Amino acid sequence: MEKNQAAIVSNYLNEATPTTYEIRKLDTQNDTLIKFHQWANRKPIIAAFEVSKLGHDSYFFLFIDWHRNDNYYLVIYAHNKSTTIAELNRTVEEDGVTSLSWTYNPLKRDGKNGIRKSYYKQTFGTNTMKIPLPSSTLEVESFLDLLFKLCHNRIRADRIVDAFEFE
Repeated sequence: MEKNQAAIVSNYLNEATPTTYEIRKLDTQNDTLIKFHQWANRKPIIAAFEVSKLGHDSYFFLFIDWHRNDNYYLVIYAHNKSTTIAELNRTVEEDGVTSLSWTYNPLKRDGKNGIRKSYYKQTFGTNTMKIPLPSSTLEVESFLDLLFKLCHNRIRADRIVDAFEFE
């Protein structure tokens, strides 16, 4: 995602007052995070937020130059910061709408990623999700709804091998 796109979306998140989410902007120093996570610390960042769905989950959303190459990502961290749930950076444009495009691609080292992918596609219809970027603060809630759905689906598919015994 281009830096200016990430900045615009970050501003919408910062200004929005959604009814079902609480959004708290994290402090940064010199446009970087300090003492957050070893993968994110000191990388160029536009903004970082703790986003909580009232009565549900909470995640950290980072608009960050993840690979230090001027390609910005929306990186979603689990609330305990143990891992990333999703890393979104590819944008697509269809009918004048710019969306983040994300594809489920598990990289676990247990030999069961094929099962996870099959489950994801069978359960959710496709391995790819497109999330329209908000064009105003009024669209932030639906943007967050889709991102939380992505996280929920990702976690569910990752854990499917724990629910059943696969040979």
